[in-house]
Amino acid sequence: MTTRISFCTLVLLAGATFAQAQPPRPDLPRTVSMTLAEYNRLLALAARTPVAAAAAPVAAVAAAADLKVTVDRETARGTFTVTGQVLHNGVARVPLLTGASVMNATAGGRPVPLAVDGQTLQALLPPGPFTVDLEWASPIVYRPGRASFTLTVPQAGAARVTLDVPGERTDVRLSSGLITRRSAGIGRTTVEATLDPGSATEVSWSVRDSAATPAKDARAFADVLTLITLNDADVRMAALIDVTVIQGELRSLTARLPEGYELTSVTGSSLEDSSIRDREVALTVGNPSARSHQFLINLERPHAGGSFQFETGVVTVKDMQRERGEVGIEGVGTLDLSAADRPGVHRIDVRELNSSLHALTRLPIMAAFRYQRPAGSVPPALALDVKRFDDAGVLAAVADRAVATTMITSEGRALTEIRLELRNRSQPFLKVELPAGASIVSVDLAGQSAKPAAGPDGTRVPLMRAGLRTAASYSVSFVYMHAGTPFQKKGDIQMTLPKMDVPIGVVEWELFVPEQYSARAVDGNMIDSHRFPARHDNHSLNLRMSELPLVRRPARLLPADGVPSGQIRGRVVDNAGGAMPGATVSISVGGYRSSVVSDSRGEFTISGLPNGEVVVTTELNGFKTHQATFGFDGGPRRMEIAMELGRLEETITVSAESSANERDEKQVAAPPSQNVVNLQQRAAGVLPIRIDVPRAGVSHQFIKPLVVNSEPMVKFRYKRR
Repeated sequence: MTTRISFCTLVLLAGATFAQAQPPRPDLPRTVSMTLAEYNRLLALAARTPVAAAAAPVAAVAAAADLKVTVDRETARGTFTVTGQVLHNGVARVPLLTGASVMNATAGGRPVPLAVDGQTLQALLPPGPFTVDLEWASPIVYRPGRASFTLTVPQAGAARVTLDVPGERTDVRLSSGLITRRSAGIGRTTVEATLDPGSATEVSWSVRDSAATPAKDARAFADVLTLITLNDADVRMAALIDVTVIQGELRSLTARLPEGYELTSVTGSSLEDSSIRDREVALTVGNPSARSHQFLINLERPHAGGSFQFETGVVTVKDMQRERGEVGIEGVGTLDLSAADRPGVHRIDVRELNSSLHALTRLPIMAAFRYQRPAGSVPPALALDVKRFDDAGVLAAVADRAVATTMITSEGRALTEIRLELRNRSQPFLKVELPAGASIVSVDLAGQSAKPAAGPDGTRVPLMRAGLRTAASYSVSFVYMHAGTPFQKKGDIQMTLPKMDVPIGVVEWELFVPEQYSARAVDGNMIDSHRFPARHDNHSLNLRMSELPLVRRPARLLPADGVPSGQIRGRVVDNAGGAMPGATVSISVGGYRSSVVSDSRGEFTISGLPNGEVVVTTELNGFKTHQATFGFDGGPRRMEIAMELGRLEETITVSAESSANERDEKQVAAPPSQNVVNLQQRAAGVLPIRIDVPRAGVSHQFIKPLVVNSEPMVKFRYKRR
């Protein structure tokens, strides 16, 4: 109590002295007070002994040890690289090896001081990370049939070793640890393994006999499944060998390779080792007591490319009681394969091939063969004639129909709208080559506005956008303005539609001329729609393929040489025998439906058809629809389809000049269609341009089939009424 009174007195005296020295401040308290509990807590804190800083539990740690050991004659030598860190301040003793002979120790090229504690070798290292290299050696102990040495593993978090021993057929074993990789070559065997840190491991090895001969009295059967792949520049062969042992134990076997091939790899679940000599591969079996073994041999041979002929053998197995085999042939690209049968080899349906062989394929199998070879007979062979065809381009997009509407003002300005019914696979833009001085003012993509882009060789109209499904046909339209020559009392005017980079089945064009002018077409590559007897209401030009006559006739079947089973190949031609590209060939068998488009040579291929009555329907704009039927039993078929011109193409033979002289203006003139009315409404209130829209006039309607990279054009002769 006396101590507390003295302390309080000191506090009061110090407060009074401070108050006399300093002027009073209204914002600060003049006295400090505390409770007795707080005062006692302060005394306890003042009497507490300071806590020393925490120290590391160990002086140093070794994180990893990498060992490289080479066996040379009587000694095993190597280098141990130990990495870690000294955690304490000052020099620390880091234990490295126990019971080992170390010839040198360095860190960063400088010697490291060493100390021995019993049988443990220690390194004296400063604080911080360290990397110590130890040169190590151990004598080799030879016993009958094997050699060994003792490997001391450093005390580290992880220990790895790479062993290099003589001989390509050396069997290396470790008393402790895990072997992760084996390889052999140039007379030596390399083994990589993970060891137990801080332990002593015995490394032993033995050299196997290099002779690859079957065990005495061993009898086995072999099944060889061969896949031949015809690539652009080489032929590859994969042989899957299944061996079944029926008597004795099979320690090794020999596979004979065909002429002209080079071995690329040998693998297998039963394979322990392999070596090649004079087109023979010796295979060593890892578990001779097993009753079945499997191996996969890969070969390849080059060829000159394109079409070629060659004779090929297959992989065979020596000293088998019986050998059976199957061969499948696949090819990259468009090929026509002819394979001649040889003695002992007969052709089979590809569907009869073993399922394991189908699992190896990447492409449809073109031909399949089967053989059985008794012991000692001649290996089977095949003679192949490969005809390779160049790849044909695939259309990214196609327009079934294009409807163009053009309004011409008395000042000669023209406003044109083009609407496309598009089927698009992957084309992002439509390249449009507008007439000189024309510009696009509006684009509509499947009901939504879009923005055109300018390119170095024309304007780009977008054909895709986010969320648009292009699997089905959709509509794309654009409007462009063309400032032409003003009308005079009489004269000629030429109108041209832009060139577009998609094939168009049929182009329908309606030109609306002001009523104060009479006009007639005198030239161009368009056809007057009045030449077609089949007209539709509202003057809409909706001629479609389905409106042309249907021609039914028996199918013209040709010899099916080189056609695989289950496949139909055909060619679409005109009456003169010329190829018809772009024709749609639809095939139906019961409830099955399939459709393809003929390529640039008029050819098509359909695979995987079920058996039954086949109906083949062929359609092409401007030609009569062709339909043929025949029975199909799964065998190969080759057919030819001859298309006949329809009424649409018959009118093309009439020239524009002669037709102009043979008809009068009343036959050409027509009131405007709904397309003109819609364009008038767009120009009056929607388009971002100003134009004097003609409210009355006469429409002239034209049509042109199969427009591919060309400009539809019409030339008018006009005069004021």
